[in-house]
Amino acid sequence: MKRFHIALAVANLDVSIDDYSRRLGQPPSAVVPGQYAMWRTDLLNFSINEKPEQAGQLRHVGFEDDFVDGYSSSVDVNGLEWELFSAAEQDRRIVGTYGVPVKR
Repeated sequence: MKRFHIALAVANLDVSIDDYSRRLGQPPSAVVPGQYAMWRTDLLNFSINEKPEQAGQLRHVGFEDDFVDGYSSSVDVNGLEWELFSAAEQDRRIVGTYGVPVKR
């Protein structure tokens, strides 16, 4: 499966989790309290990081693709970072960056 990936900075993780869970119609797949949350829907991989000084800003975009090995990143002509990764690789990177996420 291939999902579009969007990563945003938010002012308040808990308030944003409640809002985006309603908008996406499901709870997040992974939560690192006070830092990070991620949703995987049929079409979208959506993640948020609590960064109040950057709230509302797009952090990066890309694709989660089950047929990709590992992780890669590139920058487009407008300076926007694009990531390409498998779900398994993203899960490894979440644990490596934040520790084991909790379910909500």
